[in-house]
Amino acid sequence: MSIDYVRKPEWLKIKLNTNEQYTGLKKMMREKKLHTVCEEAKCPNIHECWAVRKTATFMILGSVCTRACRFCAVQTGLPTELDWEEPERVAESVEQMGLKHVVITAVARDDLKDGGAGVFAETVRAVRRRNPYCSIEVLPSDMNGEYNNLKTLMDARPDILNHNIETVRRLSLKVRARATYERSLEFLRLAKQMNSNIPTKSSIMIGLGETKEEIIETIDDLRANDVDIMTIGQYLQPTKRHLKVQKYWSPQEFAELKKIALLKGFSHCEAGPLVRSSYHADEQVQAVKASV
Repeated sequence: MSIDYVRKPEWLKIKLNTNEQYTGLKKMMREKKLHTVCEEAKCPNIHECWAVRKTATFMILGSVCTRACRFCAVQTGLPTELDWEEPERVAESVEQMGLKHVVITAVARDDLKDGGAGVFAETVRAVRRRNPYCSIEVLPSDMNGEYNNLKTLMDARPDILNHNIETVRRLSLKVRARATYERSLEFLRLAKQMNSNIPTKSSIMIGLGETKEEIIETIDDLRANDVDIMTIGQYLQPTKRHLKVQKYWSPQEFAELKKIALLKGFSHCEAGPLVRSSYHADEQVQAVKASV
């Protein structure tokens, strides 16, 4: 039974911070005509990341997604034309922000034969040219599950390949659009086969009706496909049109899931009610380096 009418627990309350760093970063994004998943997906951590940590997850390939996943607040529809100047604008922004770690994600572009891999790869190269000491994490869709599309991205040699499995196997068809549980596992497995030196990462959101046993099954499936980093966070309904929350998992339950993931062999795991795929990503890359 849905519990969306119940007040959110205390641990989900967010502290707003709109200091100069927050407003300055927002202004820069508008001036450079850039998008962030922080805003488009209504991330609960935007104030912490923008105002305190001065980090952001850039969303390339436009702001319109070709998929209509039932958990995601990103706009769905017919995408705009490709902007081949976007990679350089992202690189300039990373330089201006003085980032040591950057996350680059994108809307799904099923309208493109390469799934947007070409622009993705060029963005990685542009950031690296301008910011040689900045580590780069990419968070693509499954790019239609095409081997060559993934290879195009992997050949650009990001520091971390992140692809989210999103939910447990049983709920995947209900929650995701076009993407499948097995295809995501294959995507992560192929990435590791293409370059075993590049750490892989995946994320699951909970609170959609899954059981603890199903979460552990997903943890096992990701480890069986050599995924190095995992994040686990609470699903929050972005609008009334999206799937309803079935359960708010407690901080204690998240702590237990994190312990299980680490015992299963992940080099790093972030788990908590407000954890998202890019949450404290700068710390994650350092933890992985330290474990090698």
